[in-house]
Amino acid sequence: AKTLGYDLEEFGREALRADGNIQINSMCTVFAQSEVTSLLARRQKRGDIARGIHMAILNRSISLLKRVSTTPEIVFAGGVARNPCLRHLLGENLGEKIIVPPNPQIIGAYGASLIAGEQIKNVFRNS
Repeated sequence: AKTLGYDLEEFGREALRADGNIQINSMCTVFAQSEVTSLLARRQKRGDIARGIHMAILNRSISLLKRVSTTPEIVFAGGVARNPCLRHLLGENLGEKIIVPPNPQIIGAYGASLIAGEQIKNVFRNS
């Protein structure tokens, strides 16, 4: 996002609006940033590059998701779930309903706190 001159909210919005189909080949952040810089030097549209980055992330995510069984509804959590473009593309490409909980960025911390609470209960039960 920074390399393209976007903040995180603009990054998702502009990628969602873009209609270009630029492929980003690098999964390594350093190489991908170099690829983006090269695309900017070739005067490619920033929004189209942003869309290409989103598609690269999406394709990697889908390949990982296919290793586990999916259900008709998928809960999308974490800070990335706030990105409107990834939400849209994920639902569109999987053909599944994407559920984003309120404040998705805290779901991991919430789960960790529940596990910690259970572990503390076990410590007190066993002492």
